[in-house]
Amino acid sequence: MKINSVEMTISAVRQSQYPEDKNPEFLLVGRSNVGKSSFINCIIERRQAARVSSKPGKTQTLNFYNVNNSFYLVDVPGYGYASVSKEMQAKFGKMIEEYIENRDCLKKVFMLVDFRIKPTQDDLLMYNFLKYYNLPVTIVATKVDKVSKNDRDKQIKLINETLNVQEGDELVLFSIKTKLGKSEIHKQIEELI
Repeated sequence: MKINSVEMTISAVRQSQYPEDKNPEFLLVGRSNVGKSSFINCIIERRQAARVSSKPGKTQTLNFYNVNNSFYLVDVPGYGYASVSKEMQAKFGKMIEEYIENRDCLKKVFMLVDFRIKPTQDDLLMYNFLKYYNLPVTIVATKVDKVSKNDRDKQIKLINETLNVQEGDELVLFSIKTKLGKSEIHKQIEELI
C-alpha cells in the first residue's frame, strides 16, 4: 500500500460530526499507553500525524484520519487509565458505542494489546463489547520486539486464551521498531477497501 496523503480531518464527539463521504473506516481501540499513536504513525508512514504523548489519556475525541482520500483510521480514547475520572470514562464509552452502532462503513476494528503482559480485564471487556456487535476484530499485539523470540509462543497463547479470541479474528504481532506486522495490517485494509 502506498500512502500518498494523510489528513486528520475531523475530531468528533457526536454522530452529527462524523464524515459524510461513506469511505471505509477502520476503528482503533486499546488501553491508554498501548501505543495507538505510534501504531497510526507507522501505518500511515508519517512521523507525527498522531501525537505521541508520554502522558496517557490525551485522546478525548474520535479522530478521523483521512488516508489517500479512500479510507479513514478512526482513533478513539484509550481505556483503563486511572487518572481519567469515572464520569469521563463513561462519556468516552457512550461516544464509542454511538459510533459503533451507527457506522455502516466500519469495516474492521484493530484492537491493540501490549504483547509483554497478559491482557487486562479492560481488554477482555472491550473485546467482548466488540463481539457483542459482531464486529470483525484483528488483535494487534504491540511492543513485540521487547519480548524474546523464545517467549513469543507463550504470549500468543496467553492472549488467545485470556480474550477467548473467536474464529475468524486474527492476531498480528506488531513492532514499531522493526515494522513487523505493518505489511499485514496494510494487506487487511487493502482487502476491505
